[in-house]
Amino acid sequence: MNPYVPIIVMMVIAGLLAGAGLFVSSILGPKRANAAKLDRYESGLKPTPGAAGGGRIPIKYYLVAMTFIVFDIEVVFLYPWAVAHDALGWFGLIAIMTFLALITIPFVYEWRRGGFEWD
Repeated sequence: MNPYVPIIVMMVIAGLLAGAGLFVSSILGPKRANAAKLDRYESGLKPTPGAAGGGRIPIKYYLVAMTFIVFDIEVVFLYPWAVAHDALGWFGLIAIMTFLALITIPFVYEWRRGGFEWD
């Protein structure tokens, strides 16, 4: 028996369960539409009539997205380093310090743009 067969079977079963759950919820779920559900959502802003080209969104929302991305990149690179830091020696320490110095640049940019001030 191929060693990948159980994994494939598990993936097929997971896909079938996910599809069945979506199908059953669309059949049995409530269908009560109201004005609040049908209204568009603009990141917490009160919806306004759209200007030509879709209007402008404040820069604050892009800064929050940038914070999320920077934290994700930090975790992706710092976690493996923390697990294997003994084996990496001085090279690993210098590499991670260089990385932390470079990752500080987007934080300083966002701080200066007011991305950490929650109104």
